[in-house]
Parts: sequence; C-alpha cells; structure tokens
Amino acid sequence: MTDRGEDEDRRLPVTVLTGFLGAGKTTILNQLVQLPEMAGCAVLINELGAVAVDHHLVERIDETLVVLDSGCICCSVQGDLVRALKGLFMRALRREIGPLRRVLIETTGLADPAPVIHTLMAEPFISERFRCDGVITAVDASHAMVQLDEHREAVRQVAMADRLLITKCDLADAPLLAALCQRLRALNPGAQQLEVSGGVVAADAILGCGLYDPAGKTPDVSAWLGEQAVRMQAARNTTQWRRAAAPPAAAQPAAAHSRHDADVSSFVLVFDEPLRWFDFSDALDVLLQAYGTRILRIKGLLNIAGDPLPRVLQCVQHSVYPPTSLPAWPRQRPYDDRRSRLVFIVRDLAQAQVEAILASIGGQAPAA
Repeated sequence: MTDRGEDEDRRLPVTVLTGFLGAGKTTILNQLVQLPEMAGCAVLINELGAVAVDHHLVERIDETLVVLDSGCICCSVQGDLVRALKGLFMRALRREIGPLRRVLIETTGLADPAPVIHTLMAEPFISERFRCDGVITAVDASHAMVQLDEHREAVRQVAMADRLLITKCDLADAPLLAALCQRLRALNPGAQQLEVSGGVVAADAILGCGLYDPAGKTPDVSAWLGEQAVRMQAARNTTQWRRAAAPPAAAQPAAAHSRHDADVSSFVLVFDEPLRWFDFSDALDVLLQAYGTRILRIKGLLNIAGDPLPRVLQCVQHSVYPPTSLPAWPRQRPYDDRRSRLVFIVRDLAQAQVEAILASIGGQAPAA
C-alpha cells in the first residue's frame, strides 16, 4: 500500500467521542459545537432506542448534524455510518452544504470504539477521504469505578482512548477522583487525562490527537505514542508486584476477581536494528490473526531498512491503518536514536507471546 506523507494527507479528520452511559458526552458536545474552532465540523450522533432523543439536546441543529438511530454504531449501524460519511462528503463536494473541515462522532454509551475506527481504516471510499484523528473517552468521576468493575464496554472505551475527559469533577470528592485517575493511568498510561467541570471543554482538548495537522504543525510523537508513560506504569506495576507477597486467597477482596480491567495491560517493544518491511508485515499479520481479539491497540514508529523516513504504524484489533510516513524523524528524545518502537495495549496477552511471534517470523527480537 502506498505511504501517505503528511504533506499529502488532506483527508478530513474524524474525532470519535465515546464514554459510558451518563458520562456527559452530550453536555460536552453541546458546549463544543458553539465554539468558533468547530466551524465546518459535521456532527454524527448515534442514538440507541426506539425514539431518538439525544440530538434534541444539541442546540446547533443544521444540515451537518446527522442522527444514526438504527442501532448501536459498533453493530448494525456501521452501514449507516458509511452512508452518512459518504453523504456528507458528496454534499460538500456539490456545495449543498458549507465546506467541511472535520467530523465529530458521538457514540452511544454502550459502544465499542474499535468497529468505528475499523470503518475509517478499512472501507475504501471512507479511508481515502477521512482519517481518525483520535478517540476521546468521557469518564464519569463519580461512577466510573463501579462501571469499570462491571462493564467490559467501559473498559474498552478507556483502553482505546487517546485522551480521557474525567467529567463531573466538581461533584466528586478528592480521594475518589485520585483513585480513579490512578486506575485510568494503569489501564491506559499513554492517554492524557483532562479534568472537566460543568461539561466545559476547550476545543484543543479533543482536536489534534493524531500525528497529522492540516495547518502543518510539527507532530508531537512523544505525546501521541505515550511511550514514557507506559514505561513508568510498567515500573510501578513491577514494584507493586514485588511488594505484594501473594496474600492468601481468603484475604483477596471478592470484587477484585470480577474487575473487567484486571487483564488489560500495556508494554513497549523496541527494535535496535532497522526492520525489513515485508518480514515485519508478515509477522504482524500472523500476530493479529492469532491474537487480534486480545490486542486493543498498537501504536508505533518504525525504522524501515532502506527508508530514510520514520513509518507510522497503527492497529486496532485485527485492522492495520494504511501505513504513513512522517516528513522527518522527530527531534524529541528518545526518538532521535531512530529505533523502532511499538506501544501495545492488550487484554489477557503476555508480552512474551507477542515477542515470540515477531522474533520467529520477523527475524528480529525486540531489544531487552
């Protein structure tokens, strides 16, 4: 597949706003669409139920607001999502609506973001004209601890996020908020956490989560990868494991066994030598076929043999985003050493299992 450089990528950025039931997504959206930075932004609202209600709570109702109400966006409504994006693009092309600058999709509280991202990656018409700019997950400061215990959807929404909006902070006590932030950090260390009160969010809190900016801003690879945060969290986990001397089973709280985020982890793989692209691609294909359901997300910056430019890798479960290249290697440390880096967020998958496949097929083992 042909690489897309930053200067060639004119696709419309798409932001996915997700979060569990009651997290305040519509309140955030209602405030966002009033901002001047959101001019030219089409809004797609996915509603679940016999009667669509949420879109009536959004004050800006115009021809660029589309309601997807035939089901959950991660299930039956994927066809509606494709049709809606195609329709918006063609209407803008025919100048039936104003020029589009971006799209914001608000999912239902029970949606898994992965199929939405997969649609942006895999559907040919869509992937040529739209790109995923980021997944923003709203998290209720007062109720998220219980939701993460009891609902896999809440865990996946957090694990898939590029940024986490911790909402209703003005209603939560400080100890609960601190515990939630720590738990979110363990679940998705690389995602920036932003505290929200009263549903008020600045536009730059949700825009520009990806590497590419139409304005030509230098990509912040360090923030996008979140590698350092993942390493720090791994070190914390190791310290905690060493301090905990396996207490008797009877001493374990019952709730710990039912936590849906207990098996979610993240790690970083680094390769010292440049990678041979076709060998690495074969290894990645085998890895995704074997463990795709356990791989929530992969982000990477690759040094490919024979290519002077850094190659960007993004995967969501079984899907691989079309490969792109940055116009130059970033200057932020530690990326000036030009080693390949892969950041994984996985469920019930050991780092050693991933390393074994990449080493056996790709021909190069990650650095120790």
